[in-house]
Amino acid sequence: MAECIECDAAISFPADAVEGEIVTCPECGAGFELVGGKDGMGLKPAQTVGEDWGE
Repeated sequence: MAECIECDAAISFPADAVEGEIVTCPECGAGFELVGGKDGMGLKPAQTVGEDWGE
């Protein structure tokens, strides 16, 4: 479990979650990527990929 960086809500994820997995905050809908750390998994804002209009 981790705390949302945006709204401080609790975000739970499975114990077998792997680094790089994307989780979504149930309160504000923000997306985060799981990152490994000394104290277990943490969160960082997920990169959003915009549409490529061939430019």
